Amino acid sequence: MDARSGRGEILKQEIERLGPWFQNMRIGGLETAPGHFLGDYPNFKWEGFKHIVPDDLAGRSVLDIGCNAGFYTMEMKRRNAGRVVGIDSDARYLAQARFAAKHEGLDIEYRQMSVFEVPQLKERFDLVIFMGVLYHLRHPLLALDLLYEHVVGDMMLFQCLQRGDERIPDLRENYDFSEWLLFDRPDYPKLFFVEERYASDPTNWFLPNKAAMEAMLRSAGFVIRENPEREVYLLGRGERHYAVEPPSFVKGG
Repeated sequence: MDARSGRGEILKQEIERLGPWFQNMRIGGLETAPGHFLGDYPNFKWEGFKHIVPDDLAGRSVLDIGCNAGFYTMEMKRRNAGRVVGIDSDARYLAQARFAAKHEGLDIEYRQMSVFEVPQLKERFDLVIFMGVLYHLRHPLLALDLLYEHVVGDMMLFQCLQRGDERIPDLRENYDFSEWLLFDRPDYPKLFFVEERYASDPTNWFLPNKAAMEAMLRSAGFVIRENPEREVYLLGRGERHYAVEPPSFVKGG
């Protein structure tokens, strides 16, 4: 075995040691999850909406919430982003992310923390990435409120699993208490609650339809700038709903 093939074998063993991988990364020419049930994920998804992210992020700060193995943090760094931070609550994913970034020579900061702890960062970021996380949360609106209040400075790249009707209804601002039939409409904003499991995952709690997802984003204060493909949005900051109180945050002891 020559030196090159020997290094390749060591890299392969290290990738296997850090597995299983949910994101199919390419590290030193090796794929981390070539048999992913979704295909070449998340790269094939990224190809469908990467055009809405500036090609040159020179000097801009980026926060990736639920960064997993760091696919998007690495893509942002390749687009010349300045400070890039990835957070995740899973230590195994963070180990994968640190390994991948180090191998590719990318300066990215990774921290173990949840979306509900983002006030601890005490910083607003030019771009926040919040993809594939919301439906795993027991308190989705609180998460959106915390992001708006504490970390989103300009843009947020957002994705959430959606199920149900994809139409956007034309609704009045108010309805009488006696109104019942409205809620039977398939296109009315709905959150489907999963008590046990969906797709064998016990953390898939809430699945919104399209109308509910967009309404939740607006009520939290976000403006939909672009919707390049199903479930994916580029958001800006707007005005939060008049009835929404800023969330309080108490750091745990």
